[in-house]
Amino acid sequence: MAANSAPPVAPLTDGHGRRITYLRLSVTDRCDLRCRYCMAEEMQFLPRSAVLSIEEMGALAERFVARGVRRIRLTGGEPLVRRGIDLLAARLGALIGRGLDELTLTTNGMRLAEHAPMLAEAGVRRINVSLDTLAPDAFRHITRIGELATALRGIAAARAAGLAVKINMVALAGLNEDQLLPMLDWCAANGCDLTLIETMPLGEVADDRSDHYIPLHHFIAPLRADRAIFPVDRRTGGPARYFGIEDSPVTLGLITPLSDNFCATCNRIRLTVEGRIYMCLGQDDHVDLRAALREGDDVDGLIDAALAGKPRAHDFQIERKSTPAVARHMSATGG
Repeated sequence: MAANSAPPVAPLTDGHGRRITYLRLSVTDRCDLRCRYCMAEEMQFLPRSAVLSIEEMGALAERFVARGVRRIRLTGGEPLVRRGIDLLAARLGALIGRGLDELTLTTNGMRLAEHAPMLAEAGVRRINVSLDTLAPDAFRHITRIGELATALRGIAAARAAGLAVKINMVALAGLNEDQLLPMLDWCAANGCDLTLIETMPLGEVADDRSDHYIPLHHFIAPLRADRAIFPVDRRTGGPARYFGIEDSPVTLGLITPLSDNFCATCNRIRLTVEGRIYMCLGQDDHVDLRAALREGDDVDGLIDAALAGKPRAHDFQIERKSTPAVARHMSATGG
């Protein structure tokens, strides 16, 4: 080794031997919607003094890339409501080709029309947009305050800016079961792919989630009755399994945290806006990187401690009148 060369940095590996190559970075717990399966109508968000600065997020993300993270997804809450998101996207986009393979983002689309050109300029090439229905009244009911037309304008702006768009649709019994085939046809017409997601028991919400939980194999039954679907060899770094659809250009992803646990191949770690790493989405154990970063302590040691304590799997269950798996909402952890 040359006298001035830096020692090699150990790659991120958890206690079960899984390599961690994917960071989901929450830039805010705030959101401009209040989706019924995700949030309470009246939310208490973190004080601004409790959250990482844009500079701190950038420094920690760079550290993760140095340790072998190849993909970063910006999440929230709604990441596009965070002041300085353009600066963070540009800083992380500059890492693409220098350790980072890809920078992506998940958004509800409400501010996408404004920010799509910025994302493309920063190096983002694909995004996920949460869209559970194409029926305006149902969209307003599910989100409480959202306008479907705004989301659709955002998606059109993203496509015009050259971004690939994947629609994330949460399967909700009694709310959007009739929307799967229309959504598939809309995605085909608008150049989008589609991923279906089972609802997850995180945080207290007004509705009983068991009223709206539906396993994806039931949700897609109308599709199977109408068209053949078949597995395809596609990987995007996340937990989805992908399928092709007869006579359709749409690639269909399925994320099944309840009906078909996918934890065996987990390659992800989540960094919250508070600077915490939760060892698992469904558990409360965590380490605090914010304090270590601000006090000059051993950030790498804490990251390794978090990975050593990462459980093999979550234990999500949805039963009538059951309490959530954890008290914190998904927006507090990052989607």
